[in-house]
Amino acid sequence: MPTWNLIYTLGLVLALLVKNSAVAVTFSSKLVHRFSDEVRAFKISRSGGNASGSWPARGSLEYFKALVNGDLERQKMKLSSKYDLLFPSEGSKTMPFGNEFAWLHYTWIDIGTPNVSYLVALDAGSDLLWVPCDCIQCAPLSSSYYDALDRDLSEYSPSRSSTSKRLTCSHQLCELGPKCKSPKLPCPYTVSYRSENTSSSGLLVEDTIYLESSNDRVPNSSVQAPVILGCGRMQSGEYLDGVAPDGLIGLGLGEISVPSFLAKAGLIRNSFSLCFNEDDNGRIFFGDKGLATQHTTPFLPSDGKYLTYIVEVEASCVGNSCPEDSGFKALVDSGTSFTFLPAEVYEKVVQEFDRQVNATSASYDGYPWEYCYNSSMQESPNIPPVTFMFPHNNRFMVHNPVFLAYGKEGVVGFCLAVQPADGDIGTIGQNYMTGHRMVFDRENLTLGWSHSTCQDLSEDIMPLTTAPNGKPPSTLPANEQQSTPSGHAAAPALAGRAPSKSSANSLCIYSSWFSLTRLMSLFSLSLSLLACVL
Repeated sequence: MPTWNLIYTLGLVLALLVKNSAVAVTFSSKLVHRFSDEVRAFKISRSGGNASGSWPARGSLEYFKALVNGDLERQKMKLSSKYDLLFPSEGSKTMPFGNEFAWLHYTWIDIGTPNVSYLVALDAGSDLLWVPCDCIQCAPLSSSYYDALDRDLSEYSPSRSSTSKRLTCSHQLCELGPKCKSPKLPCPYTVSYRSENTSSSGLLVEDTIYLESSNDRVPNSSVQAPVILGCGRMQSGEYLDGVAPDGLIGLGLGEISVPSFLAKAGLIRNSFSLCFNEDDNGRIFFGDKGLATQHTTPFLPSDGKYLTYIVEVEASCVGNSCPEDSGFKALVDSGTSFTFLPAEVYEKVVQEFDRQVNATSASYDGYPWEYCYNSSMQESPNIPPVTFMFPHNNRFMVHNPVFLAYGKEGVVGFCLAVQPADGDIGTIGQNYMTGHRMVFDRENLTLGWSHSTCQDLSEDIMPLTTAPNGKPPSTLPANEQQSTPSGHAAAPALAGRAPSKSSANSLCIYSSWFSLTRLMSLFSLSLSLLACVL
């Protein structure tokens, strides 16, 4: 049956008064279609004009378009999130710690009851949130071990959190591997990353994370949300050498990622943004849909499934030159410090850059880049800009394509901060995102970007239209088992499609019996009905 906008036209009420007795009265109503003659006449009488110009003929294309648009608007109202923005309870700010922490950006996030703070790396290229936990093999956590830290890092333990629940092998998000010999056993996990022999493994746990909200409707609210995280008992490779010593928050498309849980719970729109500024200031906001004026490009599926944030680059330009056949597919990944291009594209870009730059070639020990040049703070070399061309002439201009080389007396040169990738998929790393507000719109499966100095959006955000009632569900969403592309840093068999929208429609229907003593409430009911339809 089609979905109609309904209006109750209230009939005349005949009140029969009987001395010393109460008599029940039945009220009848007539269902009237939104494009009926009765409603048209009513609107004309209210406006004092002629509504025929905007009144579609029954059965016409305009008629059905109007019905569909009405349904879509009602669906948007039902699907609105509770908060415009959410961010970690210690603030939205992100920070790098230089080479000691692999040039990644980090943020503090509170987990468990009582809440404990963890300094986690931001990784859009993987899904799982994990922290060092009941450690067998973990990186040092004492601040005395790191030059950049002024406080000790934390180790998680499920036994010390009253809100912690161990996942069993029977859980929908648990991979039934060889270690799951019984449904009641704890669910193990292993996440293998792109860097050689780099992984985290342990047990999956459900616990609470703490967030703050930015919303004109619910100002200054604290939010507690249930998520699944990895109790990382053993780390290997770079995780023992200063990369993410206190854990990592996966922001990928899988259902086990934090953005997926927040969106599934109805707390935010299914989107988030990252911003990295040249002064090392950064921001993360869950629910951010970006600016109306931002550029966008769609994410690409892999074997028909949206598993990672992969985009199409049609051309790679240096200055005003765009070499032929310089397009490629790229993973947009904040968990990769620098940018990688497929080998053939890499050669064309670096050679064109070398042709345009007016500086002498150089090499610097310990730097991974091939194309480096002499310079100093007193010189002004001509550094040509690098631009990635996306479909529909959308330009992504890299604000700072080089990495400065320092000596004892300061800047001694710079390098074009790109490297060749092993396969045919490149990576737009964190360094080339600098200067942009990167919006990962998982609802519309698009990447958005706009120039930004990474201001605090929590003080200047427009509210959404409506907010649903309710609290975060106590149960977590089911998983759609999917595989991940080769070399992608995601938890095996734990990546899943982002939650889809529901499409329930709401009808304004009232059906009641009234007694004479409730007659006055009928008038307020009629106003509600008119508001529902008109």
